[in-house]
Amino acid sequence: MTAQPYKVGLLFSEHSLTAASETTQANATHLAIAEVNASGGIGGRPLLAIDGHPGAEPGDYRDSALQLCDEHQVQVLFGTHMSSTRKTVLPVVESRRRLLFYPTMYEGFEYSPYCFYTGSAPNQNSLQLARYVLEHFGNRVLFVGGAYVYPFESNRIMRELFEQAGGEVVDEIYLPFHATGEDFMRVMQRVRATAPDAIYSTIVGSDIPPLYRAYRRAGFDPAVTPIVSLATNEVDVLAMTAEEAEGHVAAAPWFSTLQTPASQAFVARYQARFGEQAPLTAGAEAAYFQVHLFAEAARRAADDSVQALREALAGASYAAPQGQVRIDTQTQHTWLWPRVARLDHQRRFQTVLESPHAVPPSPYMVDYQLDVQP
Repeated sequence: MTAQPYKVGLLFSEHSLTAASETTQANATHLAIAEVNASGGIGGRPLLAIDGHPGAEPGDYRDSALQLCDEHQVQVLFGTHMSSTRKTVLPVVESRRRLLFYPTMYEGFEYSPYCFYTGSAPNQNSLQLARYVLEHFGNRVLFVGGAYVYPFESNRIMRELFEQAGGEVVDEIYLPFHATGEDFMRVMQRVRATAPDAIYSTIVGSDIPPLYRAYRRAGFDPAVTPIVSLATNEVDVLAMTAEEAEGHVAAAPWFSTLQTPASQAFVARYQARFGEQAPLTAGAEAAYFQVHLFAEAARRAADDSVQALREALAGASYAAPQGQVRIDTQTQHTWLWPRVARLDHQRRFQTVLESPHAVPPSPYMVDYQLDVQP
């Protein structure tokens, strides 16, 4: 291909609290771009990835987005991870009429005509996780999370779900980023005092393993009172011992242990490129398939304009590793395959619940009912 490259920007940090997960997303994005280029690019134009290399803070993502849009004239950006970083980038893409593809589960209750959301909305993970906890452990839950937008909003949703089922939130604790061992031990003291049936964690990034370590040291039993989370993934588990990980629960549309041909082939291609031990996460799977969704839409678009691309993306679908996914025409979120998994003695996620079909996104949780009795 010798045509003018089609430039795309990447917004994944190597320095943030969630850098380990963002690295898997950046890698998966580069893998998908290589595959698109190997199949002819966009009408013969190769995709050219320009890494924004944002720093650790939300403002750094904004600055990187400005540079990608204004200096490099990038029309499409892939990335951001934490909701705080996405929210700093949205005004940039909206003011400059560019598109952001966001590949991480989030708290919902957001819409931007210039953003496509490929991670889980609350009805695609919170609902399933709450139902699983209520059916298998009980209806009394303790919340622990970081002090920023995603934990606040996710806890609000989970509170409504548990209270809808006659349950109770026994405590709600927020910790600073880079919390100390003492912070986590204080959480465990509250767990001991309140005796919940489960601990719902919205702790993110490098703060996740110390939470599980403190839990193990406090002597709790995950068969009785597990930590359940939407944020804990394969990268986080690598920093735990088998004893610290085993028995805890997570929800996501995809786990790297999914035993389907499409999923196994994706893992094999990824590890062939980045190393046999390179971890993969649900966020990486979304980062991967969103590039292919974009590429297929760009090939069909009437021209190179953002408006033409948005029109081509409406209803676009792709055979992702998790199953067939598609962009919802009303919300610009994605139809996904909810799953719940428990960690085994080898720190591997084993699926215990999965949807038989893709679930349409309901980011505003307008029509839902938690049909579980306490």
